[in-house]
Amino acid sequence: MSKESSLSPEARSIIGAMVSRRAVLAGAGGLGAAGLLAACGGSDSADGANGVRWGNWPLYLDFDEETKTYPTLEKFKEQSGINAEYFEDYNDNDEFYGKVQAQLKLGEDIGYDVVTPTDWMAARWIRLGYTQKFDAANIPNKSNILASLASPSFDPNREQTLTWQGIMGGFGWNVEKNPKGIRTIEDLFAPQNKGKIVVLSEMRDTIGIILLSQGVNLQTVTEDQFMNAIDFMEKKIADGWIRGVKGNEYAEDLTSGDATAVIGWSGDMFILKSENEGKFDFALPESGGTISGDNFVIPSTVSAEGKANAEKLINFYYDPAIAAEVAAYVNYVCPVEGAQAEMEKIDPALAASPFIFPDAAMSSKLNVFRSLTPAEETAWGEAYQKAAGN
Repeated sequence: MSKESSLSPEARSIIGAMVSRRAVLAGAGGLGAAGLLAACGGSDSADGANGVRWGNWPLYLDFDEETKTYPTLEKFKEQSGINAEYFEDYNDNDEFYGKVQAQLKLGEDIGYDVVTPTDWMAARWIRLGYTQKFDAANIPNKSNILASLASPSFDPNREQTLTWQGIMGGFGWNVEKNPKGIRTIEDLFAPQNKGKIVVLSEMRDTIGIILLSQGVNLQTVTEDQFMNAIDFMEKKIADGWIRGVKGNEYAEDLTSGDATAVIGWSGDMFILKSENEGKFDFALPESGGTISGDNFVIPSTVSAEGKANAEKLINFYYDPAIAAEVAAYVNYVCPVEGAQAEMEKIDPALAASPFIFPDAAMSSKLNVFRSLTPAEETAWGEAYQKAAGN
């Protein structure tokens, strides 16, 4: 209880959110390599009355391998008459931001009407004036957001963001190479994994998990503690343990065999497990894992027509039945009240899973990295990029 009282509103809200970005519907085809990239970039066509362009992360929306379509997105298009274009263009928050920053600054179209940055990056977009406030009348299902997620410090009234999914960071591994699994940082750096470890380019997940293994509270982490963790990672890279610091493409390293162990995201790992006959697995570290949220955001550069269409899309995905369909595939923390009950109709086993609906034991292991000042964000980010070799 003392731990909970020390957490930020974001930590308490996300941990209290009940649903996760985890597995695949029983019998549903996984997202194969051919379907990983539906597109390689946002559309250059102007947004308008009949279209909406959504930029999101890979392995983050229900996918039908046979038809090569996203079933819920097809439902949206049929019901709304809006042509929705979906782009799996997020590999890393900084990388994506770097791609669109110049256009945002100039007020030019960035090729997307709705995007999904992680909490800390959504806070940056808001701080720089790169988002638009929602028209609440267009998103009546906004009321379905879990009460625990309704008031984050970066958007207290949820006027410019709504959670898409929550993300657990922990250990993923090849079960043939790691038959006992990976539960500690020592397990990760076991001899069989030397030269075949990949860690996330998301600083708060990779350094957060290292810090937790060192007994550091992520809500009170100091610069010295942070830099100690940076030194740890840098030495593991120099000594040949870590082969890469990557965004979502770490999944490709696992499937190719170039990596046997990762600091990765829960939903990605469970999809890989389903696709590859149980070859991979995931667990939160004994010392604790990380949790954060990705958010629907409408860029400041979107036209009135594109904005209205984006709001209709957001409203559609805040329907509990639709949210449950997505959660059953992606297995990340779903933010929509009522989705668990709808999940019962889809797959009772998934509805009971602590990775879909974290129980008290799971929630006690989840930690949110504290908010950084702009100066810390710059200095700590630069230190991380330097350690990563960028």
